[in-house]
Amino acid sequence: MAKVALYNQKGDKKGDVTVSDAIFAAKFNEDLIHQALVRQLANARLGMIAHTKTRAEVRGGGRKPFRQKGTGRARQGSTRSPQQIGGGVAHGPRNNRNFKKDMPKKQRRLALFSALSAKLGENKIIALDKYEGEVKTKPFAEMLKKLPIEKDVLVVVAEKNELIQKSSSNIPFAKSLLVNYLNIADLQKYDTVLFEEAALKKIEEVFIEKTSNKEE
Repeated sequence: MAKVALYNQKGDKKGDVTVSDAIFAAKFNEDLIHQALVRQLANARLGMIAHTKTRAEVRGGGRKPFRQKGTGRARQGSTRSPQQIGGGVAHGPRNNRNFKKDMPKKQRRLALFSALSAKLGENKIIALDKYEGEVKTKPFAEMLKKLPIEKDVLVVVAEKNELIQKSSSNIPFAKSLLVNYLNIADLQKYDTVLFEEAALKKIEEVFIEKTSNKEE
């Protein structure tokens, strides 16, 4: 059975929490993780701001700019042509490009489980029994320094928790989010994942039990 080390806010280890093997002992699949990461980043992209008009969108050009013969110039049919000043732009940037990528839900979850399992295998996942105190940045930052966290940390809570979420919001090396919104991009970005103990229990409810119920 997979286990996650449990700490209190003083930095003392209390023991281990048994977690789901389906989520935290999944087979590592680098290709699936990469595919899920590319999909998430692509779907987060905004449409291009730069936008040019084609010859069909440029105003004017209803008549021939000058007569066909006798001018010594190349014949032109419309002032809206790309080679004309003020004409349309050929192959210019357009703001209607769609960057969205699809990926089956089952594969997305397998990628998430694979990433979590890899983190646990590297001892980069720990748990916190609870956090008590005032909504202040300094005490929370000091608490994080007492835990086995080497770099930045992703704090995962079971449900909306203003004490943790507001206390961590101004810490540059920390980010907090609900377990429901756990995603592949944040798992790749942050070195250590700190789960609230209740979040370790809820993760099965969010990512496994719902799936089973739908299949039934």
